[in-house]
Amino acid sequence: MRRPACLVMLLLLISGLTGVAASPAAAAYTTTIVNFDPAGNQVTRYDVGGNAVDAHDGDLALFGGRYYLYGTSYDCGYALSTTGTAFCGFKVYSSTDLVGWTDEGYLFDAANALWQGRCAPPRYGCYRPHVVFNAGTGRYVLWINSYDNASGYHVFTSPTPAGPFTEAAEPTIALTGTPGTFVNGDHDLFVDDDGTAYLAYTDIRSGHDQIIERLNAAYTSGTGSYVRLNSLHTEAPSMFKRDGVYYYVYGPTCAYCGGTPTWVKRASSPLGTWSAPVSVNANSCGGQPSLVAAIPTATGTAWLYGSDLWNGQNNEALANFHWAPLTFAANGDVQPFTCQNTVVLALATGSGSNAAPSADRDQSSGVGRFRTWCDIRSGGLRRMQTFVAARSGTLTGASYTTFQQGNTNAGLQVSIVSVNAGLQPGATLATTTVPAASVGWAPRNVTVFPNIAVTAGVRYGILLQSTTTSGCYGLTYDDAAPYPGGGEAYSNDNGASWIAESNRTSKFETTIGATNTAAGGPRASSSSAEFSGWGLAMVNDGLRTSTPASMGWSSNSNLGVNHTEWVQVDLGALRSVERVTLYPRADAGNAGQGFPVDFRVEVSSNGSTWSTATVRTGYPAPAGASAQQIVFGAQSARYVRVVGTSLRNTNPNDPTYRMQFAELEVY
Repeated sequence: MRRPACLVMLLLLISGLTGVAASPAAAAYTTTIVNFDPAGNQVTRYDVGGNAVDAHDGDLALFGGRYYLYGTSYDCGYALSTTGTAFCGFKVYSSTDLVGWTDEGYLFDAANALWQGRCAPPRYGCYRPHVVFNAGTGRYVLWINSYDNASGYHVFTSPTPAGPFTEAAEPTIALTGTPGTFVNGDHDLFVDDDGTAYLAYTDIRSGHDQIIERLNAAYTSGTGSYVRLNSLHTEAPSMFKRDGVYYYVYGPTCAYCGGTPTWVKRASSPLGTWSAPVSVNANSCGGQPSLVAAIPTATGTAWLYGSDLWNGQNNEALANFHWAPLTFAANGDVQPFTCQNTVVLALATGSGSNAAPSADRDQSSGVGRFRTWCDIRSGGLRRMQTFVAARSGTLTGASYTTFQQGNTNAGLQVSIVSVNAGLQPGATLATTTVPAASVGWAPRNVTVFPNIAVTAGVRYGILLQSTTTSGCYGLTYDDAAPYPGGGEAYSNDNGASWIAESNRTSKFETTIGATNTAAGGPRASSSSAEFSGWGLAMVNDGLRTSTPASMGWSSNSNLGVNHTEWVQVDLGALRSVERVTLYPRADAGNAGQGFPVDFRVEVSSNGSTWSTATVRTGYPAPAGASAQQIVFGAQSARYVRVVGTSLRNTNPNDPTYRMQFAELEVY
């Protein structure tokens, strides 16, 4: 567990997929999980949007033919016992192949005062989200660990595996203590074949012993019936059942540690007598044991073991994962295992889930085997990733995957420059300063919109620098040259000279195509919330995600009945347009909320006479903050309007009918 000073606290993931039977072999899909590169270096896993998977110390489950990864988010900069850092919340990702993950957003809104008071420093944090399905109630049940109440846990339910989850009554369990102290820690949820559920948890007050307690029929509270495993100074439990034998996987107590052993116990019943521990790996593949998930394969069930590879730099948003199947001896013992760079699984339930590239993509590094490093700062390094344009046109976007660490006090300057054959920068063609608040602590795409002319076959560079005197901005890189058409270079003397690294690629992407003609132009709306980062000016300010400084645009009618709202942009001149790109609201606990159910796109040459370009009805709620492309036939227009004729009120944090976008772009 995490332990500030001499005490412990955090939690570590685990739990297994409960109640999952193997599917027919005919449905098998072969997938490859990458843990380390060929040299044994940890690699970062990215979602289908190209951002790092930011879900740690949680759980992995299969619901309705889709895999769900639950975990604690660190992207907002949460740091254990560091007063002033916020609690980020709990995230969930979904996948059909355990590789291409879709960001489904936050399980509930943890940005409010209630949850910051429960979880943010000086509190000891909240961790370890675990979700199981209760067939009796038809509800998904979430347990999380905290240190603000007598049980050490909060419980939630939802009709869907991705939430949003609603908090239930505080659970009552056999072993409780004084709120605000170290009561109970890391836990797991296990559902037996007969539907009986158990909470496996860490009794901190009794020397970090392991406890298994039977839960009630709703899975929302304990029954007082429990067994003590007599395993002192331990945490990170994971409980599963195989061939009638119950297994308990766990490790020693520590704070964001790496290289701890993985132990296993066996029993013939959950509340029975458990065996002595056996070590099956001496260092948990460089991390701390976190989960065991039942994965149906073409030949049976693979028991996928996972460990969290904490990085120990007070930025656990950079923590990676190791996942690989356990193996068993003829007598059922878990066999000692070695750590694997890659794992191939023939999934019984699965299909490819990588996102299709954007229509305007020109150059890309891909999302392969990238590592992280942080050194862009004042008096430190400047970095530059080069690329060769494949076609002539307008460079509409340039994305560079970066992160911040150590509380930066200045923004990140991103420039597009000309570059010669020796990877030396020349003229600056465009420059944007990205505010520090817009750069997360997990590696994410930072996109600028140069809108400059580029020529096919000519080399350019994405150059990054900062005047921050605190912390740094990072890069993600692969030294196996996954992008052979470019190369990376750096300067350690404030740009006076540059050292080329031709085999190194930083993660990036460029787009060449139509210009976003709505950027920065005049705008109007039926109503507008003008507070807490919301404002009409934010609807086309170039920031595609919701940040505290720029949440986006929200209608402000505050009505409890459905109604119509609209927002429009002025393109400045008559132009040919053929698509609108809408970026949903993306802040914690609210991603995808506020997107209209029924809407139309209207165009006008004069701002008073309008014609309908396209209509959408019954539009599904966006999965997280992914861009929504609304394509229609080419239209001549100066003004473009989105009219919401049926709005959503599904946001548990604001159940009124509102229309909300982080950004509106027109092409």
